[in-house]
Amino acid sequence: MERRLYKAAAEGDVTSLLDLLNDDPLILDRCIVWSYNETPLHVAAMLGHEKFVDEILDRRPELAGELDSQKLSPLHLATAKGYLGVVKKLLSVNADMCYTRDKYGRNPLHIAVAKGRINVLKEMVQQSPDAARHKMEHGETILHLCVKHNNLEALKLLVETIQDNEFVNSKNDDGDTILHLAVADKQTETINFLMSCTTIEVDSPKWNGLAACDLLSQSGKPWQMDNINNFCEARMRSTNVNALSRSEIEPITMRALPPNDQTIALLKKRKGWKKNYKKQYDWLERKKSALMVVASLTATMAFQVGVNPPGGFWQDTTPGDNSTNPHSAGFSIMADNFPVGYSRFLAVNTLGFLASLSIILLLMSGLPLRHRLFMWILMVIIWIAITSIAIAYGISVAVFTPSHEKYSIYMIIGFGILVWVGLMALLLVGHTIRLIYKTIRGIWKIFPRKRSASMVMHQDNLL
Repeated sequence: MERRLYKAAAEGDVTSLLDLLNDDPLILDRCIVWSYNETPLHVAAMLGHEKFVDEILDRRPELAGELDSQKLSPLHLATAKGYLGVVKKLLSVNADMCYTRDKYGRNPLHIAVAKGRINVLKEMVQQSPDAARHKMEHGETILHLCVKHNNLEALKLLVETIQDNEFVNSKNDDGDTILHLAVADKQTETINFLMSCTTIEVDSPKWNGLAACDLLSQSGKPWQMDNINNFCEARMRSTNVNALSRSEIEPITMRALPPNDQTIALLKKRKGWKKNYKKQYDWLERKKSALMVVASLTATMAFQVGVNPPGGFWQDTTPGDNSTNPHSAGFSIMADNFPVGYSRFLAVNTLGFLASLSIILLLMSGLPLRHRLFMWILMVIIWIAITSIAIAYGISVAVFTPSHEKYSIYMIIGFGILVWVGLMALLLVGHTIRLIYKTIRGIWKIFPRKRSASMVMHQDNLL
């Protein structure tokens, strides 16, 4: 009888269902405790057999609240397939199933958006509008889902039905509003709708401080949206004035602010510098794993030659009374025969070892590498580590070269070290000068703020 019931549900055979109910009136009650993952109502709803669904719900309406192994209700399944008649019947029996979540945290309204079932979504929003406010995993709302699936029609329906400023400006766990997602995905129509027909906050920052217009300016691709570009320019002017005069003058609205070509040019230049700096930071983030591998290898090499120096160890002990070259087993041969070279070798090798460990520590510590100072410190330590390994190599080769070849080897090593150190010094000095210049320039920009604010007030008074 179990197989017959599920076969009838799969075929939508109402006559077979009625025959089974005549033979066993409790068969629909028993199906709840059967070993099947789904009830017959799940099967009929998934396949859109509306009359079969009506017969079951008329007799056992509580089956509408049963969930399968994936925590899916019959309403989830009917919504995913877009069977509006089945959805209406299920809602008439138990509209609260709109709030039921599957194992991924999605209720039937989320399923309707993901599958593009607009008619079904409209019906459920009318029945249970609060279900649209439920958040999924990672803090995403149903509006985030609309943008992710590029479902503008569903987005318009939800925004017009649920007129709530806080709902429109909700952020997920990454700090993204729906406008951030739309700009990142280059959804032109969605952006136009959000900026012209909603109360979306265009200056709402992400977790990294970027607003939607910042993302738009960094997209690097042409946009045929004059209203958005004009808005971003107006926003830049307004932001600049507020930043310069926040403590001296009252806020100035964008309508009262006249265009200022010089201000716009300066801000565009600043945004271009930010874009280039962001590229440098992104390069560092992409190379972070490679730097970690290089630092680990450098530390391993330095440790290995530190505990096992070139030349090895003495294998026997020779007292000072019996030999002109006394030594003890287990000690470094290089330390006894070339004490000066060994001291230099040990110093530069230790310096390289500590520099490599410092690189690993900096990369794992979570320091804000976007900051110029930390990037400069990291680059200096990398140069020290690499240079130390090069000098340690030069000392090792020089110590173990025969005396009749020392002059030539000294010439080669000396020239190589001179070129290397010169290159490193040039890079170090260049980056240091750049860091100092940027720091002084940033400090210098603080002083003319009062003058710029006075100029803006004068322009506003002229209007």
